[in-house]
Amino acid sequence: MKPETSPAVSSAAEAQWVEAELVRNLMRTQRNTQWIGLFLIPIFMGVLWAEAMRGLLLTWALFAVGAAATRLSIVQYYSREVAQRSTGEQVEFFRRRRLIWPVSALFWGLTTLLYFDRSSLADQFICWLILAGLAMYSINSLSSHLATMRAYLNTLAITALTVMGWRMAVELEFSGPPYHWWLVALLIIFWQVLRQAGLRLHVTHRKNFELQYRNNQLIESLTRQTQAALDAVEIKNRFLASAAHDIRQPVHALGLYADWLGSEPELVHELAPKIVESTKAVNQLFDSLFDLARLDSGKIKLNIDNVDLAQLLHDLEVQYRPLCEAKGLQFRVHVQPGVAVSDPILLQRIVGNLISNAVKYTQRGGILVASRVTPSGRRIEIWDTGVGIAPVHQREIFREFYKVPTHAGTEDGFGLGLYIVARLTHILGHPLALSSRPNKGTVFRVMLTPTDPQAAAARAVASVQQLLPGRLRAADLQSQDS
Repeated sequence: MKPETSPAVSSAAEAQWVEAELVRNLMRTQRNTQWIGLFLIPIFMGVLWAEAMRGLLLTWALFAVGAAATRLSIVQYYSREVAQRSTGEQVEFFRRRRLIWPVSALFWGLTTLLYFDRSSLADQFICWLILAGLAMYSINSLSSHLATMRAYLNTLAITALTVMGWRMAVELEFSGPPYHWWLVALLIIFWQVLRQAGLRLHVTHRKNFELQYRNNQLIESLTRQTQAALDAVEIKNRFLASAAHDIRQPVHALGLYADWLGSEPELVHELAPKIVESTKAVNQLFDSLFDLARLDSGKIKLNIDNVDLAQLLHDLEVQYRPLCEAKGLQFRVHVQPGVAVSDPILLQRIVGNLISNAVKYTQRGGILVASRVTPSGRRIEIWDTGVGIAPVHQREIFREFYKVPTHAGTEDGFGLGLYIVARLTHILGHPLALSSRPNKGTVFRVMLTPTDPQAAAARAVASVQQLLPGRLRAADLQSQDS
């Protein structure tokens, strides 16, 4: 699962995404509006051709066509080169080129020089109608980007009002017809109405994109949670299948030995050790399950106290020496007496699992269990002369249910021993190190850093909270391996 995103980061990401979508929406609408602007230029020239100064009209048309062509090239370049880029690049591209829209508005606003109080009222009406249509159409085409829309409307209105003011005050010295004032008032009112309408439309666009972003986030979150649930079910099914397979073997062996003993009682001395070994195997499997259940439920109880290392290793020697000797392995213990601050039961479980793992994967040679004093503090080491672990597997062996594919003996367990060791050493604050060479042997080192009870309890709770993400990562790795 992905890590949680802080509200500030999420808000910034949302704002950038929404800005980019507003730019995309504006560019989509501009593909059609540019052709409409070009189409209006000859219409405007046709209306004023008989009355306006043709040189001035042609000059205006040249600049207007140039501005429209520039806008069109920007839109086409955006569609061809920029539309597929990141949101930040799209916003930056538009920011550097958005002034072309108010420049276009400037040229259209200057058309009032050609017709205001210089042509017939009918032609003026048509020209004002074209200008009003452009202004209203800009609300729909530019409202996605509020600053650009306002710049376009403000430039268009202020340019027209400036030209009208010059004509009324300077050229006519306020002696023109009264309708000029009404026209100015109407233009100002129309300008403000369009600004408000554009603002409302922009707010609608922005809210729609914000809602779309949040819906996308919700869908993504639901998809992740659904996948997490499916993965958890897959892990559970895989675990149950593995558990059933692993438990079936020693239980089946017990059944065979019991039937055999029932039919041939005289073989009791030969069969009894095998029954004991099968019983031990079942007990070890259930011990692993119980350890896992306690860790996952968070009900593990910590009892931090002074641990006598000599006594700890003596107890483990009594338990595991017979197993080693039964396999023809040497079992040596090297003790430097001392005391460690830890949980006695859990520490014994950690070292016991490591010894059991060493015995399982060692066919010749022996096992050495040692407590040592180093400049960094006391530590316990478990050496073996077994099959060793290849570097590619040395991180994976601490995963839940992981079994090294090439190791004989992996069918005898759930793949939980080292996973439980890793969980317990993390909770107790005892760093665990591994060094291994294939076909040479392995050494595990448990650094006995004094355990802080409160910190250990906090780590125990945190390990339960992080359990599902860790298992999902394990599922991903297992699917990759397969």
